[in-house]
Amino acid sequence: MSTTARPIEGQYLPYYDTYIRHIPEGADPLYMLAKLPDALRQAVGQLSEEQAHFAYAPGKWSIKEMLVHIIDTERIFAYRALRFARNDKTDLPGFEQDDYVPESGANDRTLSDILAEYDTVRAATLSLFRSFSATQLDRTGSANGGPGSVRALLFIIPGHELHHLSILRERYLPQLK
Repeated sequence: MSTTARPIEGQYLPYYDTYIRHIPEGADPLYMLAKLPDALRQAVGQLSEEQAHFAYAPGKWSIKEMLVHIIDTERIFAYRALRFARNDKTDLPGFEQDDYVPESGANDRTLSDILAEYDTVRAATLSLFRSFSATQLDRTGSANGGPGSVRALLFIIPGHELHHLSILRERYLPQLK
């Protein structure tokens, strides 16, 4: 199965270009999914619990909340990929990230616990996407009132994480030094 072919216009809502463009041309998003845990750990693995509670501005998520948001979003997008791959034509609902974060309890958890959950979810996501045939990878469905494909979701998941890693490096970590 070739996972490097980019999703085509119409296989995802235009909003998701924000994430897909984080994946370089010719890069394998499955490989990136497997390597991103190293980058995430390099960025947050040595933070203290106090530092992991940091938000760079009032009303912004803490680092812990951002990490749990990445996990929640990956789960939801992987679920969509499963449904689409199995040729489910049900229009799947969207989700409101700003409603999820305060309910996540992220700031009441340890950073090590959050990272362990992240590893578990990532292993499941990798296993799922590796199981898809070329036909399944190109299947489409509908979520959040718009088109989606398994291939697009394979690009969106690591792109979403790269988006948040960029914010972490630009807005959070410089203020913690």
